[in-house]
Amino acid sequence: QVHLGESGGGLVQAGGSLRLSCTHSGRTFTYYTTGWFRQAPGKGREFVAAISSTGSGTYYADSVKDRFTISRDYAKNLVYLQMNSLKPEDTAVYYCAAGASSTPPILASGYPYWGQGTQVTVSS
Repeated sequence: QVHLGESGGGLVQAGGSLRLSCTHSGRTFTYYTTGWFRQAPGKGREFVAAISSTGSGTYYADSVKDRFTISRDYAKNLVYLQMNSLKPEDTAVYYCAAGASSTPPILASGYPYWGQGTQVTVSS
């Protein structure tokens, strides 16, 4: 089993930054592709970013490219999502997810393990 937990969400003004963290416990951290998804009120779950099990591959939604950065810390079993230049449309609950290294990174259906989510609110 894999257990995930998100932290770092909060309220920030437009143009500000937040760093989300995803803690990963259970089976070996290095086996898994880790993704970040978000869900705004009344909308479906949307891919944000993902990082391969080796860290060599990163993937971003067009809406966050050049503003968000995903990274992993193998020593701490953590995956980070650094979010800069935040916009009101980034407001959502952010979830981290883990899947097998063969998981297509942008498909939510490919991730069997999910955290509980952390709220990010960007005020205008």
